[in-house]
Amino acid sequence: MAKETGRKMIAQNKKARHDYHILDTYEAGLVLTGTEVKSLRLGRASLVDGFAQLEGNEAWLYNVHIPEYTQGTWTNHSARRKRKMLLHRAEIDKLDQKSQETGHTVIPLALYFKDGRVKVEIALAKGKKEYDKRQTLREKQDRRETDRAISSARRRQRA
Repeated sequence: MAKETGRKMIAQNKKARHDYHILDTYEAGLVLTGTEVKSLRLGRASLVDGFAQLEGNEAWLYNVHIPEYTQGTWTNHSARRKRKMLLHRAEIDKLDQKSQETGHTVIPLALYFKDGRVKVEIALAKGKKEYDKRQTLREKQDRRETDRAISSARRRQRA
């Protein structure tokens, strides 16, 4: 069988970019069981409540929901167990130091297959205030309106 290449998205945490200022991103591997990988190959996962925590010299991913594999037996995994992330020592130290600052947290942004291996994109983030969220939505809406105006002006020019 040919080896997988490329990047195949499994799940994204779209709400994270709305709720947090993303300061820095990292790619980490995950230690998973066989049934978890099979469940992920079906494209089933949720990062909504997920967060990462650094304990000692290890990074752990909590509350990421990977549903049980339907054809699994008694060896099936629990859906919300904590999972170990594989990061370099320097990255763990940097994340640990930065996450100690007030208001900073480590959250998962995306879960995907990269060359056949499961990777998680995590971010060092700072929570947004309510007025920041409103301003972000307003900027997004303004950008959309200007793009529409430009495209309609181009259409009128061609006609």
